[in-house]
Amino acid sequence: MIIPHSSENLALADQQCHSYRELTEKSHGTCSALLKDREDLIEERIAFLISPGFAYVATLFGIWKAGGIAVPMSPKHPLTELMHIVNEVSVTRIICDPPHRKLAEQCGIPVLSTEQLLSSSETKLMPTLEDHRRALILFTSGSTGRPKGVVTTHANIRAQVDSLLEAWEWTSTYRILHVLPLHHIHGIVNVLLCSLKAGAVCEFSHPFQPDVVWDRMASGEISLFMAVPTIYSRLIKTFEQASTQEQNRWSQGARSMRLHVSGSAALPVPVLEKWESITGQRLLERYGMTEIGMALSNPYRGERRPGFVGEPLPGVEVRLAKETGEIEVRGPNVFLEYWNRSEETSASFREGWFCTGDIAVYEEGYRILGRSSVDIIKTGGYKVSALEIEAVLREHDLIEDCAVVGVTDSEWGERVALCLVGDPSLTLSMIREWAKERLASYKVPSKMRRVEKLPRNAMGKVQKHLVRQLIES
Repeated sequence: MIIPHSSENLALADQQCHSYRELTEKSHGTCSALLKDREDLIEERIAFLISPGFAYVATLFGIWKAGGIAVPMSPKHPLTELMHIVNEVSVTRIICDPPHRKLAEQCGIPVLSTEQLLSSSETKLMPTLEDHRRALILFTSGSTGRPKGVVTTHANIRAQVDSLLEAWEWTSTYRILHVLPLHHIHGIVNVLLCSLKAGAVCEFSHPFQPDVVWDRMASGEISLFMAVPTIYSRLIKTFEQASTQEQNRWSQGARSMRLHVSGSAALPVPVLEKWESITGQRLLERYGMTEIGMALSNPYRGERRPGFVGEPLPGVEVRLAKETGEIEVRGPNVFLEYWNRSEETSASFREGWFCTGDIAVYEEGYRILGRSSVDIIKTGGYKVSALEIEAVLREHDLIEDCAVVGVTDSEWGERVALCLVGDPSLTLSMIREWAKERLASYKVPSKMRRVEKLPRNAMGKVQKHLVRQLIES
């Protein structure tokens, strides 16, 4: 298990400062309350719906200390997606904070409150946790449709964190501003767990508000910032609309920071160049995914070339498949399995190397060319499955057939676009309103083209490249 540093400050959330000592005490109390009369949860899957902040962190570590597997869920997801997670990994209990209790109760399994757990003063003996035990299940979308549960062990997580601490030279003197989702590896590993292991200060700022982020950067207190390209684009737009006085203050504060990192989607070169002109910070782009943590990174000290994601991180091996150029990764950072999907787990490895599905070339550094699967869309830092979205949309009474693709977008990386066969009265706004009750907002199509029939080959397979051409024409 990742052991938090012993320094004093942990996080600033809701204007309250918490210490690492308090985290140790509250997470131990949570652990004891979860165990009750048991000695070990023995990898029981426990989900939680908690706003970013101290309660989230204490709950995460409480589950781990008790021997459970933590399953973080997003409070922004509709009930259908939460139920998929609950059923997919057989979640037994959900921990929630007061604002999300009603949503948690709709999942139909026992609900525990953070107020109850964090107030526990019990001090039961904690079980011994071997490195190989399962620790975390995050969900990712694959080309086969519904999201899969990616299982990482305590050893996997430690390897991912230690690699980044070394490569990006984390120390306990730093303070990072956390604006990312906490059910995603970028937010939970790269930001939260790295800061905890280093003993740095992790300051939560949720929901993301561009002017608030700029003001915190201008304060001179923030050392690090990590985000997806979409967030950097929004920050740039806010900067351009601000007064000259505000711009000067924001720019000066950002220039004093130590490091800005971009990931989870390809960074458009215009965004990189504009950000550098505003802040003096050349964004460090890296490459990773839920199954492997981070694998490649531009250097902390050295040249960061636009369009490149650098070299393998410490402890990580990377190679390109000879025939396809697919990125393959091996190392202690690589996940254990897809939960209860042994065939898909086996199929994702070749000779002990994990096959990422991303195509790249090596030119004194790795440059990503694109996905090996046309059914994966990267939008706003999220990786989503077109097949999953299509399956949901086909449940609509007025949709006869559909195909979903990603189309290039300067702000989002890719936008989710829909090619539709269906009732002429059905509009994009009607589809979006209906879909938001069934899909996360970033999965809902934002562009649509109506056709009489979808382009298919002789085998009846939809030709996605032609679909994309139709939408972009």
